Amino acid sequence: MLLLPSVLILAPPLSAAGGIQYYTHLLRQALKDIVGAGRVMLYAVPVHRAAADGHTRIGWTLRARFLAGALWRSLRHRPGLIICTHVGVAPVGWLLGRLWRVPYWVVGHGVEVWGALPRWKRKALVEADRVVAVSEFTKRRVVERYRVSEDRVLVIPNTLDDRLLHIEPDKKWLEAWGLTNSHLLLTVGRLASAEQYKGHDVVIRALPHILSLIPDTRYLIIGDGDDRERLQRLAAAVGVADCVIFAGRASDAQLAAAYRACDVFVMPARTVLDDKDPKGEGFGIVFLEAMAFGKPVVGPKVGAPAEFIRHGEHGLLVDPSSPEEVADALVQLLTDREQARQMGEAARTWVRQEFSQEKFQERWMALLSHQLTMSYGCG
Repeated sequence: MLLLPSVLILAPPLSAAGGIQYYTHLLRQALKDIVGAGRVMLYAVPVHRAAADGHTRIGWTLRARFLAGALWRSLRHRPGLIICTHVGVAPVGWLLGRLWRVPYWVVGHGVEVWGALPRWKRKALVEADRVVAVSEFTKRRVVERYRVSEDRVLVIPNTLDDRLLHIEPDKKWLEAWGLTNSHLLLTVGRLASAEQYKGHDVVIRALPHILSLIPDTRYLIIGDGDDRERLQRLAAAVGVADCVIFAGRASDAQLAAAYRACDVFVMPARTVLDDKDPKGEGFGIVFLEAMAFGKPVVGPKVGAPAEFIRHGEHGLLVDPSSPEEVADALVQLLTDREQARQMGEAARTWVRQEFSQEKFQERWMALLSHQLTMSYGCG
């Protein structure tokens, strides 16, 4: 256990269920194991209900409350390090870092640091003592877009919460959807109009060709949001409404059942580096989950997921805007069962080796050990 002073984690609202919230919880646990539970304090923006699309709008009153709460906690605990798990809370980290003369770090996930930032967020990102990016893609964007020195940006990829692997799957839920004797494709992700880049629509457009060759194929979509109606209309328009199951939100037991039952996990997420409105997956934890269940995946050949999905080894990488490429990849994996099995097993092994919680903790321990040496001249 490292003898660091206490660590204050500043986080966005934790009421939503998303990758940043997931990362924050796992980071807190890793830090507790590394420096001791009593020296880790987490303070999140005090919102108790997320917006329907998962994105909470924060007004000035709430910002003032968050600043006051963070200041009070820093007075009580006097942190030796501040870690901001989102650039949105980084200005408070910058202020407290300057006030107490301690380093503050910012975690960069994806779109929130890919495009133009307001003045104070930009200042907090650029002046951070360390930026921890979850992918090389995000690291390159931060370095190039904001001219942050490359030696101050370190990549620590996301990790897998393997509890899902040990949950008893809800097989009756799958039976209720009539999915026990089909070739099953699966996508897990919010159906938000702001996140159409995830590629549900591309898979739906690919289905007619797939069904012409493999008629018992079904496409299970887990997740909900304000884009669901558009996707349902699209499925009807291309004549595949009976083969697309919009399951909505799922419990962990239902999600485990879906991962176990699917033949291929598919999410052809598009990446768009528009300065005003960037789109794309900063990492793609759902790919890790599917791979951990031993499933081959179909993902985008451009963007962060392509860093850890090896084409031809763990699945197939495609042009995410091409229904034809998506269809060909899915047909290949659905018809060549042995290839799909081998890819799934290779994916499972890869995730266990490189994206376990132990590996995540090991990477953070190495970074904190370096910080301890730099700050206090000891190891």
